[in-house]
Amino acid sequence: MLDTAIETLANSDDWPVVHSDRGAHYRWPGWLTRMDDAKLIRSMSRKGCSPDNAACEGFFGRLKTELFYPRNWLATTIEQFIQVVDSYIRWYNEKRIKISLGSLSPLEYRDSLGIPA
Repeated sequence: MLDTAIETLANSDDWPVVHSDRGAHYRWPGWLTRMDDAKLIRSMSRKGCSPDNAACEGFFGRLKTELFYPRNWLATTIEQFIQVVDSYIRWYNEKRIKISLGSLSPLEYRDSLGIPA
């Protein structure tokens, strides 16, 4: 998957940060070489410091609970799956009500602060 992702960046000015846990495959020399050759930035949790990864883990936990597990995906094509996940992420980032934002959606919260969306 990393090689495929790197190929999509070949003609791009976007060089994302690749966030991972401290799993063995993220420390494998072949993976490290690919990351270095592609000039990608690695972001990894500090050893024994789970809060570093908490935001990512929390998001993916909610994505699985709210989107993935409740559905039967057997008849879903890859393209349909990508579209559903993309729609979920957009909803999550823009419209999902969050208690931490005073029971507002992120867009409503930004609007209340006068920050353009």
